[in-house]
Amino acid sequence: MDLKCVSNIKCDQGAIRSVRFNVDGEYCLTCGSDKKIKLWNPFKELCLKTYAGHGDCVMDACGSCDSSELASCGADKSVVLWDVSDGRVKRRLRQHAAAVNCVEYNEDSSVVVSGSNDNTVCCWDTRSRNNSPIQVLKEAKDSITKVLVIGHQILTGSLDCFLRTYDIRMGNLDADFIGKPISCISSTQDNMCTLVSCTDSTLKLMDRQKGELLNEYTGHTVGDYFIENCVFHNDSIIISGSTCGHLWCWDFVSAKLIEKLRPNDNISYTQSINSISTHPSKKVLVASCGPCISLWSE
Repeated sequence: MDLKCVSNIKCDQGAIRSVRFNVDGEYCLTCGSDKKIKLWNPFKELCLKTYAGHGDCVMDACGSCDSSELASCGADKSVVLWDVSDGRVKRRLRQHAAAVNCVEYNEDSSVVVSGSNDNTVCCWDTRSRNNSPIQVLKEAKDSITKVLVIGHQILTGSLDCFLRTYDIRMGNLDADFIGKPISCISSTQDNMCTLVSCTDSTLKLMDRQKGELLNEYTGHTVGDYFIENCVFHNDSIIISGSTCGHLWCWDFVSAKLIEKLRPNDNISYTQSINSISTHPSKKVLVASCGPCISLWSE
C-alpha cells in the first residue's frame, strides 16, 4: 500500500475531537475543544469558515447531502444545525441529559440522529420547527459512542458492549453482544459488514445479517480513548488510529499487519490519532492527531 502523508494542517482549535469529509469529499470539518467548528479545503490547506456557538467542546459534526447545512454536537448536551454559507445557527436541539458524542444525517438529510452519554439515541426532523425528537431509542445501558445511518437502519455502538441495529421501517431491533465496550463502529462500502473497535485494543469484523465474527485485528493500543477506524481501498484494507500516533493498516482478509504509518517527521506527533475520515470516491483519508489534521493520499 502506497499511502503517504501529503500535508499537515495546524487547526488552532485545541485538541481536534473529530474530522469529517463532506458528502463529495471536496471539504472537511474539524471539531475542536475550543467550542468551534472549522470548514477546510484540506487539499489547499485553507480554512474557509469558522462556526462558533457551542458552550463546550464540539465532539462531532457532519454535512448534509447537498452541503448546505451541517449538524454538530458537543459536551454542552446540544445538537446544533448550521447554515453552511453564512454560519448562522438554524436550530439548537436540546433533549439529551449529558454530552452528545456523535451525530449523523440520514441519506436525504431529513433526519439527524445523535448519540449521547445519557444512554439514548435521538432522531430529529430537520424540516420541522418542532425542537423535540421524533423518536428516542432508550435500549442502551451505557453511553452511546457512535451511530451509523444506513438506509432505513440505525446502527449504534455502546459502552454496554452491544452493537444494536434498529430497522426503523420494520420496527425490529437486533442486538449483538460483542463482549467488550465499543468505542467506534464503521461500515464496509458494500454495507455487508460492520467494523467494531473495542476498548481492549481489538477490531472485530461482524457480519451484519448473521451477527457472526468474521475476523479480528490486533496489535494497536487504544487505552481509554475513543479511537476511530475505517475500511479503505475498496474494502481491502482496515485502518485504525492508535494512542502511539500511528495509523495501523491490516489486510482485510488475512488480518495481517501491512504497515504502520506516521505523519511527517517535521511535525511533533506525540498524541493519539483519534479520528479518521475517508474520501467518498478517492483513495484519500484525513486523520486528526492532537491539534493537527493530516491528509493522506496514494
